[in-house]
Amino acid sequence: MSGGEAGVQPLVEPADDLSREELARYARHLTLAEIGPLGQRRLKAARVLVVGAGGLGSPALQYLAAAGVGTLGIVDDDAVDLGNLQRQVIHRAADIGRPKAESAADAVRALNPLVEVRAHRVRLTAENALELVRGYDLVLDGADNFATRYLVSDACALAGLPCVWGSILRFEGRVSVFWAGRGPTYRDLHPEPPPAGEIPSCAEGGVLGMLPGMIGTVMVAEAVKLLTGTGSPLVGRVLMLDALTMRWRELRLDPDPLAPEITEVAGLPAEACGPTGPTAAETVSPQELSALLDLRESGGASFGLVDVREEWERALVSIPGAVGVELAAIEARGTDALPEELRRSPLVLHCKSGARSARALELLRPHWRDREETLRHLSGGVLAWIDEVDPALPRY
Repeated sequence: MSGGEAGVQPLVEPADDLSREELARYARHLTLAEIGPLGQRRLKAARVLVVGAGGLGSPALQYLAAAGVGTLGIVDDDAVDLGNLQRQVIHRAADIGRPKAESAADAVRALNPLVEVRAHRVRLTAENALELVRGYDLVLDGADNFATRYLVSDACALAGLPCVWGSILRFEGRVSVFWAGRGPTYRDLHPEPPPAGEIPSCAEGGVLGMLPGMIGTVMVAEAVKLLTGTGSPLVGRVLMLDALTMRWRELRLDPDPLAPEITEVAGLPAEACGPTGPTAAETVSPQELSALLDLRESGGASFGLVDVREEWERALVSIPGAVGVELAAIEARGTDALPEELRRSPLVLHCKSGARSARALELLRPHWRDREETLRHLSGGVLAWIDEVDPALPRY
């Protein structure tokens, strides 16, 4: 099926009937000729798996439930924290600390008790992805990392399921439908993952709080169209939004005829981390850094701890003894951005979760090569420090 082709067949057979309550609840759908009672019965019979109960999963789950999708699965192994609430609107302040899958499941049940909810509190892996998706008719991929997106796409390809994919970062969002055998897959859009640190996560790069709602609702519209056999799905098309200019544009995407056949859920190759990523020798754990800081305090070690985050982040939470030098300054000025006393000193770099400090290490590495002084970065950043060393500090 080429991009823009209409007439896709419904994914599911309709349920037997609609109750009086369902007739009243879904009345606005029933009046649409393109959906009507038959389409609503298909939604009632449908099983949809949503990967991620975060920014994209929040609006997706709410609108799928409101639309009357009969069974919703939620895959997420993370917990709700305060920094999620700016965009992950399915969660509430009272849910902080709860597993996201459970918090989202409760919200879905409160919105529509007619929906069956299955909470999968697991991390999606190459070992469990195919088994999970096979229990559903369609998958919405709201993952926030490349590794999971490849897993979801591969599993859907092997199971013969369409995958409605969305992606958000800063002010930009993208939506498409991947469907092996009928159109491209995620591997046609990204044959290889970008080098480590090249594309920041939402945690590192930020995201406009409303953007997940805009992209997530488009994903739900695509899901409803596929389930009911209505309209022209985004197979072979990537819809892109620039929220700063409020412009949508469309990119045609065709399957790569030379791409190898997907025969397993492969995930990412080991080299996906990129040849310039920090090595084990260039990495320090939170516990190791804590011990080094204690040693420095007693005069037994000398090194600089450099925080490459922005000033507002450091004001919110900091590791004691760190000197602030933003990554942008290192990108612009290299070693000249560092205080003079640190330019020939052993350094440990850190950021929020590790991506920016890895990038800073990559930029500074040539200046430390063939020197006795070590250059390392903190694995997992401030978030890992909080988890492993000082849980009383605020997360964001």
